[in-house]
Amino acid sequence: MKYLTLKDFNFSNKEALVRVDFNVPVDEKGRIKDDKRIRASLPTIHYLIRKKAMVILMSHLGRPKGEVVESLKMDHVAKRLGELLGKKVAKLDDCIGLDVEDYIDKMVPGEVVVLENLRFYKEEKENDASFARELASLAQVYVNDAFGTCHRQHASVDAVTRYVPSCAGFLVEKEIRDMGKTLAKPKRPFVAVMGGVKVSDKIEAINNLLKKVDKLLIGGAMMFTFLKAKGINVDKSIVEEDKVKLAKKLLKNKKIVLPVDAVVGDKFEKNAKAKTVDVENIRGIGLDIGPKTIKLYTGILKKAKTILWNGPMGKFEWKKFSKGTNEIAKAMARSRAATIVGGGDSAEAVEQLKLEKKMTHVSTGGGASLEFFAGKKLPALVALEKNYRNRKRFAKFKR
Repeated sequence: MKYLTLKDFNFSNKEALVRVDFNVPVDEKGRIKDDKRIRASLPTIHYLIRKKAMVILMSHLGRPKGEVVESLKMDHVAKRLGELLGKKVAKLDDCIGLDVEDYIDKMVPGEVVVLENLRFYKEEKENDASFARELASLAQVYVNDAFGTCHRQHASVDAVTRYVPSCAGFLVEKEIRDMGKTLAKPKRPFVAVMGGVKVSDKIEAINNLLKKVDKLLIGGAMMFTFLKAKGINVDKSIVEEDKVKLAKKLLKNKKIVLPVDAVVGDKFEKNAKAKTVDVENIRGIGLDIGPKTIKLYTGILKKAKTILWNGPMGKFEWKKFSKGTNEIAKAMARSRAATIVGGGDSAEAVEQLKLEKKMTHVSTGGGASLEFFAGKKLPALVALEKNYRNRKRFAKFKR
C-alpha cells in the first residue's frame, strides 16, 4: 500500500491535526489508570514539535454515545501528556467551532493542544462529512497516528482525509510495517496462538491465518466451543452453541492444535476452587489451559521462527487462572523467533509481566490488529491510500 508519511511534509509554521489514540482506561473520576497509549504517541508528537508545527491532537475516550460525559473529558489526558513532554499542553472545551478556531489561529510553532473528546459528537461515529470538514479546516496537514482506531470508519480517521493532505504517523507506520512484514514473508515454522472468548470474533482471522501458518494453537474460552465440536462434554464452560458446527468444519484443518487439559472452577468467580483435569473430564467451568497444554504449546513455540499471538489463554485477570496466558507470554519472550502480540488483552498481559521489550512488536490496537490478521483492508488505511492518489489536489501544501 502507498501513503504519505510525516517526512513527506515540511511542517514548519503549519498546523498539524493529529488523530491519536488516547482512549486510555480511566476511573469514575476520569483519572488515568494506564498511560501506555499516550506514551505510544510521543515519537510523532516530539517530531512535530521539533519541526516547528502547531500540534493539534484529537482523540476519543470511552463510549459517551454522542453526549458530554464529565468523567470522559480529556483534561487528565492533556495533563499527563504535558508531564510526559515536559511542557505545557492546553486542553480545549470543544473539538470544533469558533472558540477552537480562534485558539488555533493564535498558536505558535512547537505549541501543543488537546481537543475535547471527539465522541461527544455522534457525527464522529457516523463518519459525518460536515463534521470531518470542520475538523480538517483546523489544520494544513492531517496525521493519523491512531492505529487502534484504523478499523473504524469514523470521521476523524476516514472522512477527514477527503479535505486535507494526509499522512501516517510513526506509530501507524510501525504497526503496518512490523505486522505486514511478518504476515507477508514469515520465517518458518510460523505458529499462531489464538485465545479469547468468542470464535465469532476471531473466525475471519483464523481462516486467513490457516492459509499462512504451520500450526494454530487454540486457547481461551473459545477452546470449549472447539472441544464440544469434537464431541467432548465441557459441562458449564462457555460455548457458542451457534458456532459449534463452524468449529467442527475448521477442525478438518490439521494445523489446529487444541488443549489436552484445563483448569476449571466450581463457579465463575475470582475465588472459585480451581482444579486441573484432562479435557475429557471437565466438571465445572473451564477458565484456563492446564499444565500439559502449557508444556505442549511452549514446546511448539520453542521450535517456531515466527509467532503471532492474539487473545489470552484463560481468565488471566484472576490469578488462579492466569498461568496459561503468562506462560505463553514468557515462552514468546524467551524465543528467538519474530514475535508479534496483537494488542488488547494479550498486550496487557505482556505489559503486566514487563516483557514488552522482549517482543518484536506489541500492537496498540486489539480490534485493528485482529482485522489486519484477517487480511481485511482497514478503512483508515484505505483513506490514506486514496489521499495519496489524490495528492495533486493538495500540492500547494506539500514540502
